[in-house]
Amino acid sequence: MALRLIQGLPLLGIRCRAGPVCRRRLQRTCTAGQRCVPARRKGCGHVQDSRTRSLTTIVREPLFVATSSVGLHRDSVPRFRLTQLHRPPVAEEEGFQGLLQSCSSSKQVLKLLGSVEIMSDTMAAAVLHRVADLEGDGNALTDPSVLEKDVIRALCFQLEQDSERLTDAGLVSALLACTRLFLDPWSTLMVRLVSESQTRLDTVQMSVGQLCTLGRAMLAMEGPGSGILEQVMEQIQRQKPSQWSLADLVAVYRLLQGGVGGDGKYRDLLNAMHTHAVTVTSIMGPAAVSAVLHALVALNQMQATPLVINLCKQAVRHVPSFTDEELTHVLVALMHFGHSDHYFVEAMEKHVPTMAFTSDAETVSKVVQFFSRRRILSTTVFDAVAESFVYRADDYSTSQVVRHITAFGKLGYLPPNAGQVFRKVENILRTRFSHFQPRMLLNLLHACTLVERFPVNFVSKVFSSYFLQQLQDQDAGLNRAVLAQLTQLYMTVKLECPFYEGPRLLPKYRVKSFLSSARSVETPVDPHLYNSVKTGLVDLLGERSYFGSKVLTQYCYTLDVEIKLDEEGYVLPASHTEDVFKRIALCIDGHKRFTTNKRQLLGKEAIKQRHLRLLGYEVVQIPYYEFEKLHSKTSVVEYLHQKIFPHTYRLSW
Repeated sequence: MALRLIQGLPLLGIRCRAGPVCRRRLQRTCTAGQRCVPARRKGCGHVQDSRTRSLTTIVREPLFVATSSVGLHRDSVPRFRLTQLHRPPVAEEEGFQGLLQSCSSSKQVLKLLGSVEIMSDTMAAAVLHRVADLEGDGNALTDPSVLEKDVIRALCFQLEQDSERLTDAGLVSALLACTRLFLDPWSTLMVRLVSESQTRLDTVQMSVGQLCTLGRAMLAMEGPGSGILEQVMEQIQRQKPSQWSLADLVAVYRLLQGGVGGDGKYRDLLNAMHTHAVTVTSIMGPAAVSAVLHALVALNQMQATPLVINLCKQAVRHVPSFTDEELTHVLVALMHFGHSDHYFVEAMEKHVPTMAFTSDAETVSKVVQFFSRRRILSTTVFDAVAESFVYRADDYSTSQVVRHITAFGKLGYLPPNAGQVFRKVENILRTRFSHFQPRMLLNLLHACTLVERFPVNFVSKVFSSYFLQQLQDQDAGLNRAVLAQLTQLYMTVKLECPFYEGPRLLPKYRVKSFLSSARSVETPVDPHLYNSVKTGLVDLLGERSYFGSKVLTQYCYTLDVEIKLDEEGYVLPASHTEDVFKRIALCIDGHKRFTTNKRQLLGKEAIKQRHLRLLGYEVVQIPYYEFEKLHSKTSVVEYLHQKIFPHTYRLSW
């Protein structure tokens, strides 16, 4: 009887206060079992009556879906206090928040909600946020029916009816939660929350954190052009970041990264925030460190290097405490800014073996990608990742599989369980070949060859005209980097897999040189190291004409130095083309050709030297870590003599 009585009451009219929502929007009304249909409102104060209404959600197109008020039996709904004078004790609220965060499903949240008799408005908003955390999936909810549950409908009904009595914090938090649940911005609930928020905003009494919450809600509802959002930013800019709390600072960063701070807007505000953030980095927890780094990436704040360095130092302390999402944001930021810290790497080496089997697959992939980008070969990390790959790869996306193997190839890393790893890769290619994007597939196969694993069965498909056309369509034309990969893959098959009898790569898809200004399959020689070696070679051979520099071979590789010998072992002039019995290729390997923490050649340099030997060159490696120890002309000449002519006695010139 009570339920019928409540459902029979007409909707309360909306009193138009601030205007922007009431002036230009339509109000949707819906009846039980019917799809919501927009009805044009006759005025700000009029809302069409509806006897029975429900909360519904569908895929967001373009932004939100319909919602409206509900009526339930008085004894079936949770009762929560909305006045600041009668809030539950702080300890009770904190305990509720802890229980809420421990819920792993919406069902558990609803059960917890049904067990609470008295709630504050912030607790109610937190419930909606937790449901959004658990059910949010891109632009929709994974289970829209959760909004039809009695307790959720009752919660929204009370927020709507008592919007004027909500605290500022509860009001803006509830509004943001509703946007995260994709509720219709034309619904009575949303219009009342927005209208009340505008009224509070006009009083200029909201805190920085509350302004940011309101700003994020309006950004989700109306985009960067929102009038309320502009008013929020005006009030934030009037304040000094140096006087903000850490929570306020993080909140503003999050608001700006959402799209407000794009295109160089609020540059002065950001610079002031960076300056203040450097001074409070030491007190930041895991969430704050991750959030600020994530914002710096989104805002592309390349000038904030001192702040990035400080945040990286602070991140070292929190590596074991980061959630998967937080750690992912940290790693993405360090890759974006090109920064790594020795202590951070050590912390990751301790942490990765404990999380490789349990963390989110994307997080593990970002770990591998980070070490690869920074050219850090940590056997501790990669051994653990390789072991977990064998057990988890079937659940990885194709992108995650490719990132794992390309990291192995780039660093020239062959795991102890290489047989199992590459059998797994072969199985994935066999079962999911069509799932790989053409460019990703090429990267995967090319990476395998860098560590002497030759996927011959799949190379034939890559060289087919059908695949090459797909590759060309994806990249809007094949760039030099792609063509270089194809060419080197073709050379690898010819040199190292003579039994291959599949399709050949047509000449039009081959490059003449692997060395280019773009991402290259070989690393240019270090100029300073090259000049030092060149001077030593002149002293050793007597004339500059007895060796060639940066010689492009017919096999696409560029030789740092080439020395030609006749049949008796005499050095020939570099211009000599006849009677050449032996060719010596000097590889002058600077820092960039090695991993940063070990004296191991990168995969692309190892395959180059391997191919040069197969092509008949005698490869002599001049690594930086040996040459930099030489401090005199005599020591340089003796070193080069022993390297190039170890069995020959040298006369003094």
